[in-house]
Amino acid sequence: MPLIIEAMLNTFGHRTTLRAIAVAIFLLTGPLIPLMRSRLPPSQASAATRTDWSFTSKRLFFVYCAANAAQGLGFFFPSLFLPSYATSIGLSPKQGAMLLALMSFAQVLGQWTFGLLSDKVGLDPLIVLSTIVAAVASFTLWGFAHDLAPLVVFTLLFGFFAYGFSSMRARIGTALSEEPTAALATFGIFVCCQGVGNVLAGPISVGLLDGVVKKDRYGLMRYRVMVIFTGSCMLLSALSIGTWYIRPQRLRTR
Repeated sequence: MPLIIEAMLNTFGHRTTLRAIAVAIFLLTGPLIPLMRSRLPPSQASAATRTDWSFTSKRLFFVYCAANAAQGLGFFFPSLFLPSYATSIGLSPKQGAMLLALMSFAQVLGQWTFGLLSDKVGLDPLIVLSTIVAAVASFTLWGFAHDLAPLVVFTLLFGFFAYGFSSMRARIGTALSEEPTAALATFGIFVCCQGVGNVLAGPISVGLLDGVVKKDRYGLMRYRVMVIFTGSCMLLSALSIGTWYIRPQRLRTR
């Protein structure tokens, strides 16, 4: 899809391209809405009219909130700025679009893998793994990338591990409460946090970008603060979970 959008932008311009994307989304997804079914049988869905908010009194809920908010704050910068980073090191716009396509491919694999593993192994180690790998990839592969090869590796790693985090939000809800309404509520809260990160990414990026590109410097000089910010957000997310386990046992009441 990124390659198609890149070709449309070059041919028709951004106004026509954005309108075409909006129409395509409406035509492709709109007719499917009536076919969607409830996750609960009708009898259970009608009975579950009130949401159990007792999970908000648990310390672990706020730990997950902090981890989710930190991850969401740094999550969108690679997908937003990889194409411009690629052109800054001399790659073509088509190669920048290819990086986004690779990230989308890795995203599908990562979400499927982490979603499957979260039902079979411990949830918290998976969260720490996804954010730590994303942080290390940002600090090293993205920060020191001066040609296509390290950017490709970064794209695949970040797409797999960072996007894999999003598939575990539903599992976090069930870890906090066995009540179905509570699990859905936590999922909505965490997705909202990520949405806030998406909205803030644009304004924050204005303060993170330097005006000068120096190809021999870390992060090409222009993107160095953004690279550090992205990796730091991922690292902070992992540390949020880690602090839960270094607390005394008596304070770890779920």
